[in-house]
Amino acid sequence: MTDTALPTQRIAVGDCITLMNAWPAQSVDLIFADPPYNIGYKYDQYEDKRDDEDYIQWTQDWIDGCAHLLKPRGSFYILIGDEYAAEVRLHLKKLERQRRLAMRNWIIWHYTFGQNCRLKFNRSHAHLFYCVGSAIFTERFKKNQVPFTFNRDAIAVPSARQTTYADARANPSGKLPDDTWYLRPQETEADAPSDGSPWYFDADGDTWYLSRLCGTFRERQGWHPCQLPEALLERIIKVSSNPGDLVFDPFTGSGTTLAVAARLKRNWLGCELSEEYARRATERIEHAARTGETMLIPAREKGIERGKPRKKPEPHRSRRTADGQLVPLWKD
Repeated sequence: MTDTALPTQRIAVGDCITLMNAWPAQSVDLIFADPPYNIGYKYDQYEDKRDDEDYIQWTQDWIDGCAHLLKPRGSFYILIGDEYAAEVRLHLKKLERQRRLAMRNWIIWHYTFGQNCRLKFNRSHAHLFYCVGSAIFTERFKKNQVPFTFNRDAIAVPSARQTTYADARANPSGKLPDDTWYLRPQETEADAPSDGSPWYFDADGDTWYLSRLCGTFRERQGWHPCQLPEALLERIIKVSSNPGDLVFDPFTGSGTTLAVAARLKRNWLGCELSEEYARRATERIEHAARTGETMLIPAREKGIERGKPRKKPEPHRSRRTADGQLVPLWKD
């Protein structure tokens, strides 16, 4: 396929695999991908319930497309749930054997407001794979120079040596966060805005004090079924890109990745199947680029009134047989 010119500052509407394979190789500095998880979400133009084999092949195809676009010194992040994290890791191992990219971290994002389960432990995490481009195989690590973008000081936090022990051996610039990102807003309620808008991680700690976005949070746009908090993307974009670099998201969705990229003065590019999602996400991104601020939507504008659910929840009723006996939830 003949390469076509790489667009920037826009969301390309269409199939991301077709588009990525048509664009010039090694042309993107940072890629963040949060694909559909194949768990039945209702999207505008995508069917989120495929056979396992079909979904895994599709996943491998779009990861290959991202590897095609990634610059040798670029970075690539994939956010995925439990169901297919193992398959993603195995494919990344294959690409590493081919010396196309290398994985640096398997990060766990631990969040609150997770799924409330009845007969298994509540899920409160997602998997974040952090990879870098092929230059790691050909360039040597040198003092103050590595073969990929990693802005340590942009995300460093004070260490316990500094804050607790006053240890003279402490690095004055702080330490890097751990590979488990622990997000529990209820532990810092005193710092949370009363209007429900998001707040970012404490500058004096290495944990991230934010959750998944609730419907009442003003950062939540309200028109997309799933939306990531901007703070998650802010740390990634700060550490793995520089102003003027090109940030790409193959699954633009609500536009979080690209809105943060625009706010941080990066160039941006996305793919999206839905014209409606692309239109609304572009409005959000252009707002961030124009104002340097997050677009906030009050709960009332989304039809949400605090303390009142949109509709009265159905009471739970145990199943019974025709003669009134309770039906057990399990079989002997």
